[in-house]
Parts: sequence; structure tokens; C-alpha cells
Amino acid sequence: MATIDITEQSFAQALENNGIVFVDFWAGWCGPCRMFAPIYGAASERHPEITFAKVDTEAQQGLAAAAGITAIPTLMAFRNKSLVFSQPGALNATGLEEVIQEVKNLDMARLRAQDAPQQS
Repeated sequence: MATIDITEQSFAQALENNGIVFVDFWAGWCGPCRMFAPIYGAASERHPEITFAKVDTEAQQGLAAAAGITAIPTLMAFRNKSLVFSQPGALNATGLEEVIQEVKNLDMARLRAQDAPQQS
């Protein structure tokens, strides 16, 4: 599956309709973003069960601000609508693959149990 572009209007729907969503916040003028793009695209082809989305921070400034983006590229990962990973900086292919596997292998029930006392 190729990457999809998401906007402020489609962000919530992307999280709602997909179990795992990776989001690459980028800009066209950003050199590291341009270097990361083919790595991210290749990962999207290797993992069709995951949604790989991109947010152009220049065109979607409100969404970037709401997500707290202060550096680009920033990669976020959501599982079952919960943010489980967020890191600025471009990853190499091996690093991205490690993050993908960690997100896929997360024990969400245990994660929710750990968060429950904090929300009380």
C-alpha cells in the first residue's frame, strides 16, 4: 500500500478506520524529509497491513501545531487510536523497521492497564 496524504479534516478518520497508523510530518524544503521519503515509501510497500500517512506541515500548519510538531521530519505511530511512538529526525531503513516491529508487537492490554492508574 502506498502512503496517503492526510489533512486536518481526514486525520481522525485515518486513526478511526485503521489499527496501526504511521504518520510522517514533513515539508518539501526539508532535506532530511526528502531523504526519509523513499525509506518510508518502501516500508509502506512491505507492510500493506499498516497505514502509512504523510502530513505536509506547510499545507497543514494547524494539524502540525495540534500534534505539537517542533522539528521535521517527525514520525508518529498510533495503534488503536493511541499515540505509541513519536520521534523527530529521519530514520534509516533498519531503524524504521525496528519501530514498525515494536509497534506491531505492543501488548495494548498491558499498555492500557499501565495508563489506567494515571487517568484516575
